[in-house]
Amino acid sequence: MSVPEGEYFTALLSKLDTTLPILSLSALTIIGCETDRLILRELIPEDANGMFELDSDEEVHRYLGGNPVNSVNQSIADIEFIRKQYVENGIGRWAVIEKSTNNFIGWAGLKLITSEVNNHINYHDVGYRFIKKFWGKGYATESAMTVIKYGFEQMNLKEIIGIADIENEGSINVLEKCGLKKLGKFDYNGRLHYWMKIETTKTS
Repeated sequence: MSVPEGEYFTALLSKLDTTLPILSLSALTIIGCETDRLILRELIPEDANGMFELDSDEEVHRYLGGNPVNSVNQSIADIEFIRKQYVENGIGRWAVIEKSTNNFIGWAGLKLITSEVNNHINYHDVGYRFIKKFWGKGYATESAMTVIKYGFEQMNLKEIIGIADIENEGSINVLEKCGLKKLGKFDYNGRLHYWMKIETTKTS
């Protein structure tokens, strides 16, 4: 096992299923992995309205630079950009679907960072973003845990990075629940952020 132990982490991790990396949902959609409550799959053009609801919310963007989108066309372009990452990098953020309603509720996933951040380059970052009405349900932690497990077990990554604005206590809490440790602070787009990391314990 390549993830840290802990009562909270172990209890939720036991419910995750990451054995379905290439399961076709349709000709356009690939399931990345799923939990008891969530399906994580490729973002598709049909997710544009959900993405717009997510990214047009100023509160969602409070710690993200404060630049919400103002048109669905911007969300369509964002999806196209992420789908390009699937092809070029083999990974990208995934849509998160609530199983009980089949609703798009946000995104989560790994991203290969190819530009320099905090003197690092070509590393995998774990991220997540959810529509505000779905906050407080544990979905960010649940989805982040499963993509971290996917990264270690399916992609054989050695480490995964997370960053969070030092004032964003919710995101910091999610990353810490997932086993990431604070390694220091750095300036990111004019604001202080924590640089956090989790490493595999798997031996080759």
